[in-house]
Amino acid sequence: MTATELAAESKREIRLESSWKQVLAGEFNADYMQALRAFLLQEKSLGKRIFPPGNEIFNALNATRFTDVKVVVLGQDPYHGPGQAHGLCFSVRPGVGLPPSLINIYKELQADVEFVAPKHGCLSHWAAQGVLLLNSVLTVEAGRAASHQGKGWEKFTDQIVHLLNTENSGLVFILWGSYAQKKGAMIDPDKHLVLQSPHPSPLSASRGFFGNGHFSRANEYLQRLGKAPIDWQLPAEM
Repeated sequence: MTATELAAESKREIRLESSWKQVLAGEFNADYMQALRAFLLQEKSLGKRIFPPGNEIFNALNATRFTDVKVVVLGQDPYHGPGQAHGLCFSVRPGVGLPPSLINIYKELQADVEFVAPKHGCLSHWAAQGVLLLNSVLTVEAGRAASHQGKGWEKFTDQIVHLLNTENSGLVFILWGSYAQKKGAMIDPDKHLVLQSPHPSPLSASRGFFGNGHFSRANEYLQRLGKAPIDWQLPAEM
């Protein structure tokens, strides 16, 4: 990336859906976010590939308005393989092979609700219904899992969880694995439904992810509150 391109990148305005922009506006001027932006620009200047692409970093927020959130699924990092990450946790672009954790999510869906697994792994149908598919860290270097942890994203996404917890009631928070559960410690279980289990990774899915019933339990809770349930069935093709 040339100096001219870097200068243009540093001045580029963040494209963020209006309801999120309203509640998060102050975060983008905070010191930690300025440091994070400088870090990302430096990484690009060194020729490193960053996933997802810059215009998809905030896809989770742009796909699900703050005022429309019903369910929050907390992930950890974006996928670090070419073409996988597109800003929604656990989701991959159409045409990309299904990661092992997503295969296990589909298996649990088949056991829990009426679900026919599609050949693709794009979860945007859920996002459009109010399922916020939020990673704790929003970028990663190609081929290096967890490479952008501790750079500032955690503080940003903590603020998102804090706002959802305090400004709303009756949300469902789905926390798979110890990382998500630690991040979800600020959630008030008297105001929201908090569902926890081991992570769907092949390393832990058999220790309690399978059989957790989170998808049906989320819908039962939403319906008790008079909210429309989530249609977990994904389109056959995207």
